[in-house]
Amino acid sequence: MNRAAIAFVIALWPAIANAVLPHEQLADPALEARARTISRELRCQVCQNQSIDDSNAPLAADLRKLVRERLGAGDRDEAVLAFVAARYGDYVRLTPPMRRDTLLLWLAPLLGLGAGVIGIFAWNRRRNQLATAPLLSAEEQRAFDRLLARDGTERETK
Repeated sequence: MNRAAIAFVIALWPAIANAVLPHEQLADPALEARARTISRELRCQVCQNQSIDDSNAPLAADLRKLVRERLGAGDRDEAVLAFVAARYGDYVRLTPPMRRDTLLLWLAPLLGLGAGVIGIFAWNRRRNQLATAPLLSAEEQRAFDRLLARDGTERETK
């Protein structure tokens, strides 16, 4: 294998390897699929922005177990997410709910993008104004022309 193939496999390894261990998986494939979907929506409290589905932390394993227990008890997906959020706060969700207190989280990317676009337009406008503005006033231009004319006549006489 060449180096590029090895680098490719190493880069994909985190996507291939999941933290869910075989003994944690449910026997019912439909319930297991639901558990995996929910686990991808919940944040590991120990890791930085990693779902409990991907985390090897003991707390993530406990949360995966809790999710599977709640699903086994017959809870709907929304009820499981609400239960975990009630216990750990909305921070446990990788995608926070849209509410008044989380509105800034949802709007910040748009506000940042808008500020960047406005900044680019302002910078471009200022640059165009500077490019078309005369470098010398009319009086300075006349004085410069006199100096050039005098310098030209001095060179001709020498």
